[in-house]
Amino acid sequence: MKSKTAQEKNGRVATKNGARKRPANHNSGKQDIEIAKTVFRDEIEGLEQVGTTIDESFHSAVEAIYRCRGKLVIFGVGKSGLIAKKIAATLTSTGTPSFYLHPVDAAHGDLGLVSRDDVVVFLSKSGMSDELRPLLPSLRRLGVTIIAMTGNPKSLLAEHSDIVLNTQVDREACALDLAPTTSTTVALVMGDALASALMKRRGFRPEDFARFHPSGILGKRLTLRVKELMRTEDAVPLVTSGTVLKDALFEMMNKAVGCVGVIDGDGVLCGIITDGDLKRILVRKPDAMNAPVEAVMTRNPKTIGPEVLVSTALNRMEMNASGPLTMYFITDEDGRPTGILHIHDILKAGLSVE
Repeated sequence: MKSKTAQEKNGRVATKNGARKRPANHNSGKQDIEIAKTVFRDEIEGLEQVGTTIDESFHSAVEAIYRCRGKLVIFGVGKSGLIAKKIAATLTSTGTPSFYLHPVDAAHGDLGLVSRDDVVVFLSKSGMSDELRPLLPSLRRLGVTIIAMTGNPKSLLAEHSDIVLNTQVDREACALDLAPTTSTTVALVMGDALASALMKRRGFRPEDFARFHPSGILGKRLTLRVKELMRTEDAVPLVTSGTVLKDALFEMMNKAVGCVGVIDGDGVLCGIITDGDLKRILVRKPDAMNAPVEAVMTRNPKTIGPEVLVSTALNRMEMNASGPLTMYFITDEDGRPTGILHIHDILKAGLSVE
């Protein structure tokens, strides 16, 4: 019987380049997947548990924040601090000015950022964190409204708060029931619930959201209009009625948009020829190059107004009944072309079909 090598005894095997690795354990993959499913189940159960206990205290918290004449100041330590930062960011971007303040910094001078008109929210699973203790008496003397978001409704924090949002869960989703997992998820969702309720209370609209996100894709989708993206003046491919197809082709090639518009004697857009149309025409009539454009153009081309949102234009292109479009001519109220918008211009701006 062969004796095991030293490598085999160590549970390692050598690879071609001399590196060593442990043999694959096929059972470990199944175990990892089962752990992931368990974490999802545990966190969902925690959310459902807290969701069923939401009561008038939530309404009181929304009311206090809505009527706040100052700012919303959110405190938290450790993982709760990270969640507090996210909640502050969400509230700020949805119409409720908020900022995160670390309790240690607050206890060493930054408490001066808090005024009597502000509302304070404390996030703490235990409600007994040492960092919170020196702040509570000072905030009480200042007269601010204190909202506690805690998993311990009988804690020191809860006792010193005006409103308590109970985020208590039976267990954490981690294997040791120690690392903040379910509790932080619940706190995060509670913050989202506050933001959503306040958005509704304030009548927060998509236009308001876009105003706070001018550089993001969401902002562009809600604010960018056709007139800001369309090609204008000499960049618009146009020929007049009576122009032969050969000359129209040169205009199409020079402007590199994949089409050419045809205007009548009054400058009104009356037709369009696309590069696809051109190929089909030449297959049927190889001698059509000297034909007038009005004999082969598509009449009454689809147009769009300059004030239409670019996102709307893109969706119309995609959902066109007779097939997707790649461009729109923009016309004024008299039907005269003022620009052209190509789908490539939209995609370059970072927008895509919803």
